[in-house]
Amino acid sequence: MAEPHRKGKAGTPRHAAASGGGSGRQGSGHGSGRHGSANGRSGKQHSRVRTFFKRFFFTLLVMFLVLVLVVGVAIIIFYNKTSLPDPNKDFQTNTSFVYFNDSKTKMGSFSIQNRQTISFNQMTTSIKDAVISAENRTFWEDGGISVPGIARAIISISHGGEIQGGSTITQQYIKVLYLTQDRTMQRKFRELVLAVKMGKEVPKQDILAGYLNTIYFGRGAYGIQAASKAYFNVDAGQLTIQQSAVLASVINNPSLFDPSNGASNRNRLLDRYRYVLDGMLEAGNITQAQHDEYSRALPTFPDVPINNRWGGTNGYLLKMVEQELLDQGFTESQINGGGLKITTTFDPTAQRAAVQTGQRFQMTAGANAGQTKAKQLHAAIASVDSTTGGVIALYGGNNDYVENTRNWATTARPAASTFKTYAAIAGMRDGFSLRSSLDGDTFTPKGDKVPIHNEFSEEYGTVTLQKAIEDSINTAFVDMVSQMDDGPSQVVKAANDAGVPKGQGWDLNNRIPLGVAEVSPLHQAAGYATLANEGKEVSPHVVAKVTDLSGKTIYTAKTPTKQAIEKDISHDVTYALENVVTQGTGTAVSDLGFPVAGKTGTNGVGDNITSAWFVAFTRQISTAVMFVAGATGNEDLDPYAAAGDATFFGGTYPAQTWAAYMSVAMSGKTAQDFPEPDWVNLSGHHYGSGGRQTVSQPTTTSSSYRPPATSSSAAPASTAPTQPTSTAPASPTTTRPTSEQTTTRPTRTTQPEPTRTSTEAGGEQTGGQGEGEGGDTREPSGGSSSGR
Repeated sequence: MAEPHRKGKAGTPRHAAASGGGSGRQGSGHGSGRHGSANGRSGKQHSRVRTFFKRFFFTLLVMFLVLVLVVGVAIIIFYNKTSLPDPNKDFQTNTSFVYFNDSKTKMGSFSIQNRQTISFNQMTTSIKDAVISAENRTFWEDGGISVPGIARAIISISHGGEIQGGSTITQQYIKVLYLTQDRTMQRKFRELVLAVKMGKEVPKQDILAGYLNTIYFGRGAYGIQAASKAYFNVDAGQLTIQQSAVLASVINNPSLFDPSNGASNRNRLLDRYRYVLDGMLEAGNITQAQHDEYSRALPTFPDVPINNRWGGTNGYLLKMVEQELLDQGFTESQINGGGLKITTTFDPTAQRAAVQTGQRFQMTAGANAGQTKAKQLHAAIASVDSTTGGVIALYGGNNDYVENTRNWATTARPAASTFKTYAAIAGMRDGFSLRSSLDGDTFTPKGDKVPIHNEFSEEYGTVTLQKAIEDSINTAFVDMVSQMDDGPSQVVKAANDAGVPKGQGWDLNNRIPLGVAEVSPLHQAAGYATLANEGKEVSPHVVAKVTDLSGKTIYTAKTPTKQAIEKDISHDVTYALENVVTQGTGTAVSDLGFPVAGKTGTNGVGDNITSAWFVAFTRQISTAVMFVAGATGNEDLDPYAAAGDATFFGGTYPAQTWAAYMSVAMSGKTAQDFPEPDWVNLSGHHYGSGGRQTVSQPTTTSSSYRPPATSSSAAPASTAPTQPTSTAPASPTTTRPTSEQTTTRPTRTTQPEPTRTSTEAGGEQTGGQGEGEGGDTREPSGGSSSGR
């Protein structure tokens, strides 16, 4: 028997086997233990990684939350500190409109941006609905920003796209009114903040109204009112549904959707238009039937006149209005963007007559010189209210301001014998009267070397001042000025007192009455208006009244009150000028049907006539007409003379132009007589030195004579000159030389041409001392061969 002990060692009982198996697992488990140890270490490593990432992501989360918190706090602080800034000035401007003196007839406008702000209630409902359907269908509900729009913008940016829209109406309004058009993240962020702020602080109606008054619609139109006029020539309150849908459509891109820019634009517009109608249907703003009907085609677009504010003859008037407002202290921003209503002094009927009359006689006289020269002739008309100084009408000799900015009605040229009126005023101030005797023959003034002549070398003998005025006698006026104490200066003062400013050719010499002195038709009309106003200075102006956007009057022109010319002297000079019309050189206008006083004038340099005038007035209106030729207004007028005329007389085309215009301007007015003459220096007040020689026994009696009033018939004994008799003081009889009767131009006695000095680019000249041919022409009326 074997020993149990050995069997135990050598055998393999189940428990031993199990034990041995255990030992075997242990033996084999030596390697398994090593593997377990490695797996343990790996698990620990994974655990550490997981822990790291957990801590990392937790840290990131904390940092993100902190960042969100910081950004949120920053946004809150920025929001609270941000206020709606001052608007961009140009988008707050309103067009200023200019009207004729009836305050209804529109003349033109001034603008930075063509805009007329209107209230929310003045806008038709259809334009509000259409714009919301086109631009921001959630407008009434959103808080000023569009979250989906912002998301689309972020996606675009993330893909490398530009900072773009997704803008609500509020955002668009913010961008236009307060910000720049830059596409930057900073600008976009500020836009969002301001939009939210505006959405909370400003009523939606106000936002929509502001947007519609601000946004650009194309065609130079800012805001719905200007756009309605630009596209359909109606007010914004009269827009139809179809018209509203069109205007809402073009906001998106005016250059691409303006139907006037070709068929492709119309097709694009039609698609956009239908999109807007779809939105209006969806919102319940229109019915299905309306939607279907309107979607078929675009509405009709009327012909809208293109507004060129400077175009045509009104451009000259508008430029005068602008300059006068600047002179009165208005700023350019007020004028162009203040929404002013500017009422001018221009009368629409008279202005139309001035343009038509000027053009007609310009064409008639121009035809005498042939087609080429016809374009070089300029007729200028300036017409002034004799009481207020308001300019009633003005024609500048050119038909379009854009093509030619030269306004001949405000351009000074030699005034010729129309300047003698101021010499007559100066003479009476110095003691001369209408009956003072003067030399009507050729003579050489003391200190001169060149004799003074009358036109065509006519000789008149001794004449009165009244006769000298009636027949425009050069020698008599030079004689009078030569006798006066510092006569030339007195003549200049008289002209200045009447409201005529100094200019070229105003040299102080005894020939100054002959009219080398340059005056514009506008100032000459005003100077004569001072006489019509009994000596109260009439300053020409073109603006009567200005009201602001609220309707408040902020400017009114002043009525003249300054007594610039002595009243009695104005009466006597007017009386003499009235005789010019009734029996002197201005009879071409004597049948107007109103008392008229005036003066003709024709300036001659050598054998050339360089300006021809007729200046005359009624009690209500003073009007000056001037004809000149050439680019500088110094070319010869004789080629344009009427058939049968010896020269281009002021009593022909200028007088005819005056009469044709004034027949319209005076229509409907009551005839008013001029005041009776006071016969200064003969009765009543005496001016200057006494003892002036008078013509006491005239051989003829003026048919228009009015005797001096009884109350003023006596003059102070110490200074009284010979008094007028019960029969009128009048001009002596003079025999007219044959040269005046002829229908062909006589040979002139030529005097040395005066020194001329260049005054402008282009060779414009002005006369110096003296005047070729003795200066002024003594004109026959209406071109008649029989003389006056």
